[in-house]
Amino acid sequence: MKSFFSFLSEARTSQAAEMAARQNLTGDGHGNWYDKDGNRVAVTKKGKLEMLSKKEKQAEPEADKNESPKEEPKSSDRQRSVRQMPVQQGEFGTFGDGTPRRMPVPTRADGTPKEDLGDLTVVFGRFNPPTIGHQKLLDAAKKAAGKGRLKIYPSRSQDKKKNPYDPDEKVDVMRQMFPDHAENIVNDPNSRTIFDVLKQGHDDGHSSVKIVVGADRVKEFAKLSGDYNGKLYDFSGVEIVSAGDRDPDAEGVEGMSASKMRKAAVDNDFNTYRTGIPKNIDDKTAKMMMNNLRKKMQVKEGWNLWEIAPKFDWKNLRENYVTDKIFRKDTVIENLNHGLVGKIIRRGTNYVIAVTEDNIMFKSWLRDITEAVVNYPGPSGVPATEREVGTDAHRNYVSRLSGVKDIKNFINKHKKNK
Repeated sequence: MKSFFSFLSEARTSQAAEMAARQNLTGDGHGNWYDKDGNRVAVTKKGKLEMLSKKEKQAEPEADKNESPKEEPKSSDRQRSVRQMPVQQGEFGTFGDGTPRRMPVPTRADGTPKEDLGDLTVVFGRFNPPTIGHQKLLDAAKKAAGKGRLKIYPSRSQDKKKNPYDPDEKVDVMRQMFPDHAENIVNDPNSRTIFDVLKQGHDDGHSSVKIVVGADRVKEFAKLSGDYNGKLYDFSGVEIVSAGDRDPDAEGVEGMSASKMRKAAVDNDFNTYRTGIPKNIDDKTAKMMMNNLRKKMQVKEGWNLWEIAPKFDWKNLRENYVTDKIFRKDTVIENLNHGLVGKIIRRGTNYVIAVTEDNIMFKSWLRDITEAVVNYPGPSGVPATEREVGTDAHRNYVSRLSGVKDIKNFINKHKKNK
């Protein structure tokens, strides 16, 4: 049972949220409220919405001044799991545990209610490329699922530098590397984001869900999935389960990451690459995997480490960001952790705030984003930097797509004849 103080705190928070909703403001989860253009215009103080003065609007939010991707809380400070429970009651009956529903019960084609499938455990990740570190994640998910259903969703992200495998190849490699989990790996082109996965789970008839992630992503997924429970999907509870910490300096499973594997592939360092491949894969196959990865990445001279594995070159990643060379305002970016795609409306010191077409606002660290590719799959996917008609980048893209190498400048020729 909630204490009186907990109840009072929730009531105050709801009051601020209601006031913000009337003015079409969106919160960031830290007490800051933004207008549709991404400008911070209000804050929550003592449970009430307080509008900012012109000077206060220009100041950096207190919660962001000292935040850094490197300053993740230690495992001893983290919860093993975070459970998000619905807080708003509706008129659609209750779940089996008595929790009020806030959305209609999923129905079959004939209009009858679907059977309650109980708990669903999901994993949503890049796996680009898959490593022995992911084995730990999948094993943790299997344990968390128990007798319930487990579904593993590789993301649909693809680009040469950070996401070289296309979804089909990635699924094939994962099923080869992780045979114990092969039947649970889902290749669904409609599951592009964690929201797509959760909505599908709801529509299938599951009443609760567990999301298994690395310890460094518990907070991000807890907020995102909890904020939209009862709006995009409806579960009696959403539980975020930590698969444990990762130490980039450690040997073996604890220190392995996709970033290390991409760097090893670019460096043609098979010894390092091999340490990230399970023992059930022989050396010959592992070598073929690395060569295929190099081919997919189209390794070229002059590539920068921060483009391929930003976690290992944070300084230069931030330098390019600060000098406005990457992730400019209005750039369309994709968060590589949960798959959301949105336009940047605000640039922080080491993060951006973006909004999706569905008006979902999300905050992302620089290391976790990439410029989005639209209309994937296929060669028609266009990076954000090549979509602006009239630019050299767009002309070069059209040239590649059409196969036409020489484009005559008829306008200049006409002027010359005059």
